[in-house]
Formats: sequence, structure tokens, C-alpha cells
Amino acid sequence: MDTTLRDGEQTSGVSFSVSEKLTLAKLLLDELKVDRIEVASARVSDGELESVKQITQWAASKNYLDKVEVLTFVDGGVSLKWMEQAGAKTQNLLTKGSLNHLKYQLKKSPEQHFSEIAEVFASAEKKGFNNNIYLEDWSNGMRNSKDYVFQFLDFLSTQPVKRILLPDTLGILTHTETYDFLAEIIERYPDIHFDFHGHNDYDLGVANVMEAVKAGCHGLHLTVNGMGERAGNAPMASAIAVINDFLPEVEIGVNESALFKVSKLVSAFSGIGIPSNKPIVGDSVFTQTAGIHADGDNKNNLYFSDLMPERFGRKRKYALGKMSGKANIQKNLQELGLTLNDEELKKVTARIIELGDKKERVTKDDLPYIISDVLNTDYLQKVFVKSYVLTHSKGLRPSATLSLEIDGKIFEEIASGDGQYDAVMNALRKIYQSRKKKLPNLVDYAVRIPPGSNSDALCETIITWETDGREFTSRGLDSDQTVSAIKATEKMLNII
Repeated sequence: MDTTLRDGEQTSGVSFSVSEKLTLAKLLLDELKVDRIEVASARVSDGELESVKQITQWAASKNYLDKVEVLTFVDGGVSLKWMEQAGAKTQNLLTKGSLNHLKYQLKKSPEQHFSEIAEVFASAEKKGFNNNIYLEDWSNGMRNSKDYVFQFLDFLSTQPVKRILLPDTLGILTHTETYDFLAEIIERYPDIHFDFHGHNDYDLGVANVMEAVKAGCHGLHLTVNGMGERAGNAPMASAIAVINDFLPEVEIGVNESALFKVSKLVSAFSGIGIPSNKPIVGDSVFTQTAGIHADGDNKNNLYFSDLMPERFGRKRKYALGKMSGKANIQKNLQELGLTLNDEELKKVTARIIELGDKKERVTKDDLPYIISDVLNTDYLQKVFVKSYVLTHSKGLRPSATLSLEIDGKIFEEIASGDGQYDAVMNALRKIYQSRKKKLPNLVDYAVRIPPGSNSDALCETIITWETDGREFTSRGLDSDQTVSAIKATEKMLNII
């Protein structure tokens, strides 16, 4: 079960809009092909109600309604009325899985708690709902009040419950505890379906997922990018890779090749960036940096493992920097269709190492310019932005006049736009349309200023372009943001 839209939304500062929740629900079930999704907590807000309504309407049209679950509360039926309004059919009832929580938060006896839960289940059955139940703080319950947990489970074995959901609410379990606790419960209640819901406070989420599966657990709760409160939940991508590679006797239906795409979309909607070294989905996790590794890949793929990027719709890359050897550079040159002799390759390698020592970022798309600079040739740059005038006036649309040299010929156009850079791009399109040429699509535009800088610091504009199904980036550096974007665009024009 994916709980990105419920538990994952408890990540600090994250709130998905109605349309974002619907989009992600469709992607999770239709493309990623998880078995179930937990989409909301009952009674939270009007926006939450509207999002669940839209999800359940879509799910009903696809025969997915039983796959959509909502967190509910022991509240005298208020949550159940909310579910009815939302069109949901499956409740995940939140209850107390440790005596400590029951005693100090609810101030009730086990018998009182169980009696109220039975009333909720009876009402839900009358309404035709499916019942699942969370035992909140179950992990501490097993550590400190095991008799209470088993008293609770004995009670639940008499109730109309489809699944019992066992959360490590505070992420405190070790992998051995996870295995031992679940194995004991599953052996004692062989006819009940148990889910494990792991948090990641000690960074043991994936290890605990692995041990839960080994112990015979029937379901897992995961989130895209490990989103969730505090340190987050067990991350979907890593857990799926671990199960597929190390637990082959377990068959799952999740589509590995969609993990990266879904990860990127969740990051965009949530505003929470993905660390570049995050397993499976981080930008740099399939990038070889050391020259010896690239050399080994040339010699019988010595540094390959079962964790191949192609499984996840990705591609191996070879970084360029002070650790680069000739093998890294040759790999990148091959992709660009460029060849150098040994002497030229030595010079380019030395230049890249020099740039790396200065903490300059070097990319594959920088290679033609480095080659041009090192080898004292100018054949690679055919397009020059010769001149431009940018205007921005109150009450008038921004405009740009652009002068471009292509293969020695000057082209000039003027255009307006929603902003200065948009005006530049519109002028550029006019020039390329006159030459019956098509420009790449701009898919991402990012501006970075060094931390701690002031307003007149250099800024770097990084633009991602897409053409013929492939993406590439170009960068520009200047104290003016629009000018740095123009420099990045000039670079793109030469790349294409």
C-alpha cells in the first residue's frame, strides 16, 4: 500500500492540492501499479474531502474503489459519515497499540477502548464498508506492554476486520525486533492479514521492511521518496528493489520502470527535493565518478551490479571532474559522437581535472567547449548571440531585440513576451522559423545563487531542454539572471 497521499503528506510543509492528489492517485494505481493507496485522513479539511471525492469517483469508474483507503478515528461515527460523503469504502481505523498511549492519551481501559472499536466496526458493516485497523505505537507496545497487544489481537480476531496494520510509529525498531515481533504474531494468528508500516527515524526503514517480509508479513506500507513525518517512512523505490533482488520467492506487481517518473512528480508537487545520492531515484546514483570505474566498465562491466539503471527507466552516466580519467571522458565523447587522438585526449583530461580542482562543474555538454578552448579551434561554435536590447516598463509587455550570428550570417528580430527571457525566446523562435528550424522544448529552468551571497552575486541559470525524446542541460553564468539565461541558451543553440 502506498501512503504518500496520507502519511507522506505529513511531511513538514507539504500539502497537495486536489488536482495533485488526483493526478498522483491515478499514477500510483495505473502506472506504478501499487495494490492499494491510502489517500487522506477523515475530517481534516474541506479540501481533503473534495480530493477524496474526486479520487473515489475516478476509482469507481476504473473498478478500483476497494483499492482506496482512508484513515478514520474512534469518534462515534463522525469519520464514517465523512467517508460516506467522500464516497470511500475502506477505513483504516486509528487505535492505540500500546498501553502507554491508551493510558496517558485516551485515559481509558482496554475494555472501554475495545468496546468503542466494536461499535465503529458494527456501524461500518451496516454501511457496507471494509474495516482495516491501525494499532498506533504497536512497536513500543510489543517492547513494553506485549500482554496488552495480544489482548487486543485476541479481541480483533473476533471482529469483522480485513487487515490489521502494525506501525512502527516512531521508527524505533531494529531489524531483529521487526522480524521477531512479526514472526511471533503471525505464528499465533495464522488466519489474519497483517501489514507492516515502517518509519525511518534510525534509517532502518528498508531493513525493517525486508525483515517484515521474511517474517511472513502480508502487506507493506511505503511512500514515494520516503516522505512522511520527521525522518519519513520506508521509501518505495528502495523497498521494491530490495524485494525484487533479495527476496525472489516474493512476487510483487509494482512496475519498477515507473518509480523514477513518479518520484520526480511527487518531488515537484511537494516541493521537497530528492537528494542527489538517494538510492534508485537520486540524480547521481547511476553516475560513475572515478576514472578507474569507467575503465572497469569498459573491461567486462567490472563495476556493474544487478541494480542496473535501465530497470528504472534511467541511464548510466560518467561524471567529469578532478577524479576523471580518460575512460570517463571517452564515454562522454562517444555519446556526443566526438573522437580525439591520444594527445588531444590528454590535453582535455588535464583541463577537466584543472576545472574540477577549482570546484567547477563539468558536464557532457561542456565537452565541445572545453575541446574548442584546449585545442585552440573555433569550429564547434557556429552560433553567437551578438547583441540584444531588453526592456521592462510599467504597464507595457517586456520586449527583446535580438541579433544572432549563425554560420557567419546575421539575423535580427524583435518580440514581446511575459517576461524578458520569454521575449528573447520569442525573438529566437522567429529567427529559427525563418530558417525552417525547430527549437527544443524548455522543460526546466533553475536559477542558483551561491549560499551566503548578496544581491550582486553571480547567478547560474541551468536550463533543461528536450528534443527528439532526449533531454540535455545548458548553463550560463552572469550577475544578471536574464543574461545568464541568454548565455545558457546560446550554449543550447550550439549543442543542437
